[in-house]
Amino acid sequence: MRRLFLLPRREALALLVSLPLMAGSASGQAQPVAAPAASAASGGDGRSALERQEIRAQLSPRRYTTLGAELGAKISRIGVKEGERFKAGQVLVSFDCSLQAAQLQRAKATLSAADRTHGANSRLAELNSVGRVELDTSAAEVAKARADVNLMNATLAKCNLTAPFAGRVAEQKVREQQFVQPGQALLDILDDSALELEFIIPSKWLAWLKAGTGFKVRIDETAREYPARITRIGARVDPVSQSVKVAAVIDGSFPELIAGMSGKVLPTVPGSAP
Repeated sequence: MRRLFLLPRREALALLVSLPLMAGSASGQAQPVAAPAASAASGGDGRSALERQEIRAQLSPRRYTTLGAELGAKISRIGVKEGERFKAGQVLVSFDCSLQAAQLQRAKATLSAADRTHGANSRLAELNSVGRVELDTSAAEVAKARADVNLMNATLAKCNLTAPFAGRVAEQKVREQQFVQPGQALLDILDDSALELEFIIPSKWLAWLKAGTGFKVRIDETAREYPARITRIGARVDPVSQSVKVAAVIDGSFPELIAGMSGKVLPTVPGSAP
């Protein structure tokens, strides 16, 4: 009678795994060796995941802002449309300030009357025909009227919204003859005289990459490569990803490039292909 020996589960699995290896050894055939997981993860070239992945960057304007209304009034004219260029100091939006102009004229008339009263009191004071309190009160009325005139002049100066820098209109948020409130957004403007790039690089590239280093960037929308150079390097390295943020600028003037376009950074890394 044959006896059956029951092996523990772990020993039985080990025996089953070893049988094909033993058979291969017996037949003289070499068994394949699996590549280490770390080698597969590194791509076999020793580069980090950040170095192997595509470095993307987006074009952004050097300066941009949203212009808002500084007083409540009706818009009488908008001098530029979306996409149009303007010069620094050019009037972009004009407001109907007829009410403020009338208030300025009233303030000037009040100042003139207060000034004449104070002048008369000053002459009477020389003859001791007016009290000191009355003289000081008339002088205070002159100062108050002059302050009202200065206030209205400052208000009228805000009736024309001028460009703080040369650039283009990105978005028009209001229309002519529309009444706006103080602080309401009117125009989004940007300065595209120099287009900037921001992207992330491996921190070990800092050994050779400095401010002024040149490279190429391929823009998707134009399918062309453009020269660029590093302008700023981030102040700290991310300890987790071992990366750092850098800023660059397109080196030259290319009318076909506009803010918002994006592309692939093509750096020339020493000792490796870009």
